[in-house]
Amino acid sequence: MSSPSTQSPADSFKRALAGWGLSWGGWLDNRQGEWWLLAQIILITAHLLPPWPSLSRWGYAWPLPISIFGVCLFCVGMLFVVQAFWRLGTSLSPLPDPKPGAALVTVGIYQRCRHPLYQALLLCSFGVVIALGSLLHLALFFALCLLLRGKARREERKLLVVHPEYSAYRANTPAIIPGWPFLDWRC
Repeated sequence: MSSPSTQSPADSFKRALAGWGLSWGGWLDNRQGEWWLLAQIILITAHLLPPWPSLSRWGYAWPLPISIFGVCLFCVGMLFVVQAFWRLGTSLSPLPDPKPGAALVTVGIYQRCRHPLYQALLLCSFGVVIALGSLLHLALFFALCLLLRGKARREERKLLVVHPEYSAYRANTPAIIPGWPFLDWRC
């Protein structure tokens, strides 16, 4: 078996998708945190909505340099998503409950924070807010912050049971965004 760093991207992605454990029963009773995933999908998809309120109705045009900066933030977030996916390898799961037998990943992008995928999603969301200048998307960003915090807390409770060494990692590594108390708990 090759390590995640020597696998082709296609092989790594196929192996990561295997064993997620999604089931109809789980969608009905939330046994592995499926409702967290569903809420996350809804909030991310809602970012496709047009900006509201429309600034053009007020005779104001959102400045192009600010929009470009927002698009750049979004692109950086997407790069972080790819890095985190790649580093997790077969441990990747969209659910907050860890996959059975999944290794604890604490290297690479996971040295910077415990939940770099969530950090990347928030960076993408904030990039959309900046690019569009939309109050609706700002509300979606804050809702995503709340949701990902809750999902991360559940994930950490499960990781502590499966990986006792997670306690030391958690004490020394920021959660989602370093220095933001709501998104950086180390207890």
